[in-house]
Amino acid sequence: MPPKSSLSFLEEQIMNVIWLRGKATAADVQTGLLPQRNLSDSAIRTILGRLEEKGYLDHEVDGRTFVYRSLEPPTSLAVRAVKQIVDRFCQGSVESLLAGMVDSEIVDSAELQRIVDRLAAQAPSNPNKLPKRKERKK
Repeated sequence: MPPKSSLSFLEEQIMNVIWLRGKATAADVQTGLLPQRNLSDSAIRTILGRLEEKGYLDHEVDGRTFVYRSLEPPTSLAVRAVKQIVDRFCQGSVESLLAGMVDSEIVDSAELQRIVDRLAAQAPSNPNKLPKRKERKK
């Protein structure tokens, strides 16, 4: 599946309304954006159509009203964005990204420990099933 086009700031705001509500009509989106934005109904419908073309939304018809829903949760978009960052700026190394986040004080040691604990709790009970780590060159 080819990567989706990224979201503009306004598209992201509209997706946030839909993620919060689960499903939304154009009128719901318009209400959800106020007072931040005062967009016309046709502008919102155009953006919803664009989001559907990009593969972020689909809709069902209720009477004459389109009801939109997201095709994936926001965490999926976040994961894709982070993967692009890792590939583009960290030569594919998640370790480099995390080390940079610690160095820049975005993640502290307590939060990193919670992540390690969470991953350890999710690990298979049979340690032989764990994937082998690649040996780092020194």
